[in-house]
Amino acid sequence: MTTATLPAANWSYPTAMRFGVGRISELAESCRSVGITRPLTVTDPGIAGLPMISDAVAANDAAGLPTVVFSDIQANPVGSDVDRGLEVLRSGGHDGVIVFGGGSAMDAGKTIAFMAGQTRSMFDFEDRGDNWTLADSDTILPIVAVPTTSGTGSEVGRASVIVDESDQTKKILYHPRMLPGIVIEDPALTVGLPANITAWTGMDALAHCLEAFSAPGYHPMADGIALEGMRLVKDWLPVAVGDGGNLDARGHMQVAATMGATAFQKGLGAIHSLSHPIGALFNTHHGRTNAVVMPYVMAFNRDAVADRYAQLARYLDLPGSDFDAVMGWVLALRQAIGIEHTLADIGVDNARTDTIVAQAVNDPTAGTNPVPLNIDNLASLFANAMEGRLP
Repeated sequence: MTTATLPAANWSYPTAMRFGVGRISELAESCRSVGITRPLTVTDPGIAGLPMISDAVAANDAAGLPTVVFSDIQANPVGSDVDRGLEVLRSGGHDGVIVFGGGSAMDAGKTIAFMAGQTRSMFDFEDRGDNWTLADSDTILPIVAVPTTSGTGSEVGRASVIVDESDQTKKILYHPRMLPGIVIEDPALTVGLPANITAWTGMDALAHCLEAFSAPGYHPMADGIALEGMRLVKDWLPVAVGDGGNLDARGHMQVAATMGATAFQKGLGAIHSLSHPIGALFNTHHGRTNAVVMPYVMAFNRDAVADRYAQLARYLDLPGSDFDAVMGWVLALRQAIGIEHTLADIGVDNARTDTIVAQAVNDPTAGTNPVPLNIDNLASLFANAMEGRLP
């Protein structure tokens, strides 16, 4: 593992963030800062048995913060995962949640904290209209977030994505107080991430930045954050995949992921509109699915984003300053880090095309795609991604 040259830093955008190698040592103090005395740690099954979790629990216990771990969640969390977590939370008298891990832990843990005292179904709070106002804000528990992957950026988000098992759809739940009170970004915690997961999550960060930058509407702050996030991905994702012990690369990718989730308050688009139902129905990794779908959506949106992509190409100092330069970079990056070319390559079939397309057109992310989406053009887009056609 190389020595990091990145400085430690504290940020407050959009929430309090503690960035730097070794800052996991501040977990107990962070919990106390937001009023947590009996934390429930929600984490991914894949890391629940690793030293990073046992060490954090031991440190909390030593600091007088008895901590229990809950990790019975799926890669694409479902409603029953949240229900089981709520049982553990309530039976243990926990007064806050540490979300520790990747996107699945973040989504499940934030929802558990949000639902702690609610009386309505969690899906009553789907991010549509003003549903969030139905929640009892006073019962939402505080959250400390510790990301161990660099993709979803959920540590700075006010929403979570949970599969509704009644109809197998991914639903975005939203409330302003789902935003964690403190985020600890320690690049050393991501060092053990396998190369393929590093690649998939890194492409998720890129998808967030790219779609936010491409979304229509005036939001210069989001655009600027998205641009710099994409530069960090360009410079550091191949390094992080090739040398997982490079702490600078790991740290820059953590920041890129956080920037992507900050930027996409402007909007997302068809990459996510398609990936959400595909992930729900085929249980594919979200970042991997985004990475596969990405160039097909770019081609689909070409006429609407050409000017934006010219700006992006210049900012990234690509060989060329137009749409084709950006497309060439994305395709080369995918190939360099081992991303498959088609949805069929990752186990998706077309037997449920109608269901996928119907869910995609109704996904909350569909409304900010640069080209308006409908059943017909989404069906063509899905077919292109299945068969590898880049028009």
